[in-house]
Amino acid sequence: MHLEPVQRRSLPDAVFEQLTSEIVAGVVPAGDPLPPERTLTEQLGVNRQAVREALQRMALLGLVDIRHGEPTRVRDFRSSASPELLTWLIVRPDGSIDAAVVRSVFELRATVGADAARLCAIRAVPDVVASISTVVDDMAAAARANDDVELFTLSERFWSLIIDGADNVAYQLLLNVLERVYAPLSVDALAVLMGDELRDGAGHRRIAAAIAAGNERQAELAARKVLGRGGAAVVEALADLEGTR
Repeated sequence: MHLEPVQRRSLPDAVFEQLTSEIVAGVVPAGDPLPPERTLTEQLGVNRQAVREALQRMALLGLVDIRHGEPTRVRDFRSSASPELLTWLIVRPDGSIDAAVVRSVFELRATVGADAARLCAIRAVPDVVASISTVVDDMAAAARANDDVELFTLSERFWSLIIDGADNVAYQLLLNVLERVYAPLSVDALAVLMGDELRDGAGHRRIAAAIAAGNERQAELAARKVLGRGGAAVVEALADLEGTR
């Protein structure tokens, strides 16, 4: 393993980031042990407590298996890790974006968003329904002003309201993860790539109207169609960059 002395203020975070990067990159295969804590403290230039805190965090994420008196072993993150790991998988070790992971993220976004719209049509309170309608009007104004970044921001607000209306805490937590996954992709770039979705004013109005009418099936279908536009555009653009089309 190639590790560097830690220079950052939060030692456990810095240790966590280095070790996680090595595991995600496949430097340490699943089933293999990590170096002993004493070795890690020497290589990283930190105290043992920082290493232990980082390893505990990695265990919670599903990256390693810690057993008293035994070496800490790397787990197969594809079968054990939490969705939080997507924030690491989206960027390859060389700094490029992994198109397959992006595709997976947007497929998850479409699935969660569509079902959230369905639940929102069943459960949403009047205040949430009114707020959704207001955001749709604001998106139309941003589209007329050709303000792609504002459109993207309003779109995030639109789906956040729908998930609030769905009253599903699991979906809310997944949305939090997905928003962190987007972080390596600039908002400006996403706003341009997702233009077809963001500018689909009629589609957003159909979602809002179906939710207001309590029509769960129409809300789900309309949401899936709108979300599919953005996902397809982003994946297509990344495929072009990688020369896989």
